[in-house]
Amino acid sequence: MDKFLSVPVTGQTNFFVSVSDVIAITRTDDLTTVITYNSGNTATFTHATVGAADYEMRDSLQNAMDKALETSWTNVVADYTPPQAISAIAIA
Repeated sequence: MDKFLSVPVTGQTNFFVSVSDVIAITRTDDLTTVITYNSGNTATFTHATVGAADYEMRDSLQNAMDKALETSWTNVVADYTPPQAISAIAIA
């Protein structure tokens, strides 16, 4: 059963982001965090600036995914409250 995070995006409705088959969550710069899936697809989060050595956004996503996967299989969508405002999510 697939599971998803319901991610709030400023000025838009919440996006559902899959927590299945994730192989990496990386911080590419102060404004961008990327989820890479086993399929090769990515979900790129554009968010408020974080410090040069700050991995709070990446760690927050990883912790939220862990918690979602620990719930019953009937709990398909988990609400996610990011530590920084998210202005966009691009799926590729």
